[in-house]
Amino acid sequence: MNWLVATLVAKIRETSTAETLVFDIPDWPGHMPGQHVDVRLTAKDGYSAQRSYSIATPTDGTTVALTVQTVDDGEVSPYLTGVLEVGEQVEMRGPIGGWFVWNESDPAPVLLLAGGSGVVPLMSMLRARRTAERKTPFRLIYSVRTPAEILYASELRAMPGGIDVAYRFTREAPEGYRGRVGRLTSDDLVVDGWPAEFAPSCFVCGPTGFVEAAADLLVQDGHLPPRIRTERFG
Repeated sequence: MNWLVATLVAKIRETSTAETLVFDIPDWPGHMPGQHVDVRLTAKDGYSAQRSYSIATPTDGTTVALTVQTVDDGEVSPYLTGVLEVGEQVEMRGPIGGWFVWNESDPAPVLLLAGGSGVVPLMSMLRARRTAERKTPFRLIYSVRTPAEILYASELRAMPGGIDVAYRFTREAPEGYRGRVGRLTSDDLVVDGWPAEFAPSCFVCGPTGFVEAAADLLVQDGHLPPRIRTERFG
């Protein structure tokens, strides 16, 4: 894959520490929901740094959107969210990944398990489902520390029928929340997920500890390992 020139055309504030960056890439070949890209920054002295970021949207012409969580001591994310301005350019390579993708031709129901910013590639799948001809049933269980850290909050609240969204708050819950505060459990999968006998396609994304724990819970509940696809970061 060649490095392509990506021009920033918009920045959207998601939370106090995360922004969605919308790029225009004239030579973009298109992508599948769930894929990611490499972003490369090069300094005037020739030093370069690159990081991988999930694509937050399905294919839309030459547009590619990334939601970037700022890492305070990072080399790339603070520049993307705090320094890069609309009209400026970075280098981008992709799309990357062929396993952690959703294909709308698959009729199986879909179960998405997100930990923190692991919701980004899953949001690409949800957005693709909204415009797909086949209205495959989707369920998202989103594990997040506090309400203030929810990405795409207003859009998730407005999801159409056939897409169910449930939250698991691990540290602080919003007022009126009647659920348990804590980590994802097997009970959450029973209440908000799909039964194993439905043979759903399961996608799990988040920090390594979350992904390993969630995948183990799925297997314990009878989901077949070949139907569980995982992607982790950190």
